[in-house]
Amino acid sequence: MNLKELLRPPLAAVNVEAKDWQDAIRACGKLFIADGATEERFSDAMIRVAKEFGPYIVVAPGIALPHARPEDGVIKASMAVVKLKTPVNFGNKDNDPVWLLVALAAIDHQGHIQGLADLASVLGDSANVEKLKKCQTAAELLDVFYSAPPRD
Repeated sequence: MNLKELLRPPLAAVNVEAKDWQDAIRACGKLFIADGATEERFSDAMIRVAKEFGPYIVVAPGIALPHARPEDGVIKASMAVVKLKTPVNFGNKDNDPVWLLVALAAIDHQGHIQGLADLASVLGDSANVEKLKKCQTAAELLDVFYSAPPRD
């Protein structure tokens, strides 16, 4: 599945208030639940994974990729993007504070590989990251993700 199939318009939000990293992850979970992409327990699973394995989900300065296992309540493969109003710390001294979360809900270990490759091409381009920082609406956020050239 490509990025456009995974990151559907209802799965993007900007200026989201979060008091801490767990609240930020729950904001992603709320988008998934509202879209019918995951069960409610998926949010708790994403937080559990982050607690268990530490803040490795903060993959670049200001950017976190929360996720959990397919069996933790994924209904349909999806990605949710949340841009926080105020960045929060995840406990990753090199990459905190986090202002952008891209949560992944995969239905298996293969189906989301294309989407991750597309995501890497978006987030690996510093010009795209700068555009994301300036986004004021969910539509603007999606435009940045959708405008990235698909990978073969």
